Amino acid sequence: MAATRTDTVLWARRPELAAQIRETRTNPDYLPGVSLPEGLSATSDLAGAFAGVDMVIMAVPSHGFRDVLAAAGTAIPSGIPIVSLTKGIETGSLKRMTEVILDVIDTDPSAVGVLTGPNLAREIAAGQPAAAVVGMADEVVGARLQALLMGPTFRVYTNPDVVGCEAAGALKNVMAIAAGMAHGLGYGDNSKAALVTRALAELTRLGIALGGRPLTFAGLAGMGDLVATCFSEQSRNRTVGVELGRGRALDEIVAEMQMVAEGVKSTEAVLELAKRHGIDMPIARAVGGVLYEGAKPSDMVRALMMREAKSEMHGMEG
Repeated sequence: MAATRTDTVLWARRPELAAQIRETRTNPDYLPGVSLPEGLSATSDLAGAFAGVDMVIMAVPSHGFRDVLAAAGTAIPSGIPIVSLTKGIETGSLKRMTEVILDVIDTDPSAVGVLTGPNLAREIAAGQPAAAVVGMADEVVGARLQALLMGPTFRVYTNPDVVGCEAAGALKNVMAIAAGMAHGLGYGDNSKAALVTRALAELTRLGIALGGRPLTFAGLAGMGDLVATCFSEQSRNRTVGVELGRGRALDEIVAEMQMVAEGVKSTEAVLELAKRHGIDMPIARAVGGVLYEGAKPSDMVRALMMREAKSEMHGMEG
């Protein structure tokens, strides 16, 4: 979207991919068959990618996010807004990507934010109507980003709740794996609707404990992204869950994937965060059992269904 309004530089780790994007206006590895805007250029020179820019948008997977920022170092102009698209949590530190940015880059915290929501790349590239939310504490910077990205088919809202927007995007990936397992096991719409509803309650509890605002989780960053990720066949995290539900091994599934399924790595960090804040997350715990402890997806369903009976309101409040 940005490239339709202003000159935009895309950094690619591999020189051959950057060259292919420049020469063919396509990205065959990640968006095959999609024509890229003329205003978009590509480079594999990390320092060169930041030359003269007045805004940085980071779309690096969480496990490489810190290293890329550190490698860029002083090439990133001082004080410019930095926006994360990455929906993950850093393993070990348990930090969100905006926290990682502030660890590495000396910049104004109010100008570091996120762009998130139900934003499956292929549908946006095809011009299908979609909406997103910019989480940015500095409302002036948020409005600038909104104006830069908003168009006839891409509606952008602003929200000063950076923590809530970012936490929702990271936590929903875990829930999408659970939804995928339910589908892979052959369960119908009643089962999946119940799972997704309880997943929203679960991620809301932890998101609020992290400092997010309750209403954020009922919006695009929370419910919107959760629904898209849990039900779309384009969702990488859901795909992992579907294949696990069908009985395939995790290593085999991940090896076949072109892009990263953040939930595979983030589930462990989410469970650590839940433990740190004393938040009960039975769905996330069940997903962790399947991913890391050899539990079967059918065991996950049985464990969730046989939990102690509770009030729904008690579950929503924690």
